[in-house]
Amino acid sequence: MLVADHLIKDFGTHRAVDDVSFSLKSGEVLGFLGPNGAGKTTTMRMLAGCLEPDIGIASIAGHNCVQDRLAAQSRLGYLPEGAPSYPAMTPRSFVEFGLRARGFTGQLLASALETALERARLGDTARQPIATLSKGYKRRAALAAAIAHDPDVLILDEPTDGLDPNQKDGVRALILEMAQTKAIIISTHILDEVPAVCSRAMIIDAGRIRFDGTPDQMIRKGGDGTIETAFRSLTQSVKAAEDAA
Repeated sequence: MLVADHLIKDFGTHRAVDDVSFSLKSGEVLGFLGPNGAGKTTTMRMLAGCLEPDIGIASIAGHNCVQDRLAAQSRLGYLPEGAPSYPAMTPRSFVEFGLRARGFTGQLLASALETALERARLGDTARQPIATLSKGYKRRAALAAAIAHDPDVLILDEPTDGLDPNQKDGVRALILEMAQTKAIIISTHILDEVPAVCSRAMIIDAGRIRFDGTPDQMIRKGGDGTIETAFRSLTQSVKAAEDAA
């Protein structure tokens, strides 16, 4: 459903993404991990068709994200970094706006709108201006907009950032529910989310993939069994091998 094929992206003299390749099929949830500046967001923006790679191909459901951008994006739900929205809108009007832009009308529009608002657990806040909402509810409004058209592929950048523990559990349950029929990428700094919701884990650092396997395999790489140690040991061992070569 999703393919990154030798993606490279430079910003001036800085190489943000350096020959990244992987694919994702329906039913997989990929935890995309790495330190700040590792290349996570740049990679996801290329996959979402928001940024063109300098080299390589990104595709969604068989559609090239550059040459066939609209068809690719029609199959994609994207929650960007920072969960941008229109502050003067309510979550209800924001989600409805996105659905109308995608061609939804009539009963199909009404049904998709109510389902998205319910899934994101927005409750009474769905009718309040987004500018007045907490960070967590703003993120849930953006999440509702990302899933409203029932896309085949989801790219979620920090989907639980700003949520309280109960809200995080709700979003994790929603991701697990949707994962049965979708391919999902989650970028997160909340490391316990990986074993909680992901079937696969990937570490990127300095623009390169350092690890790709199951969450259990990643945890076992750490001497004390923690993901933090696994991350350090994996990146250090790869860098040492590169320096030796």
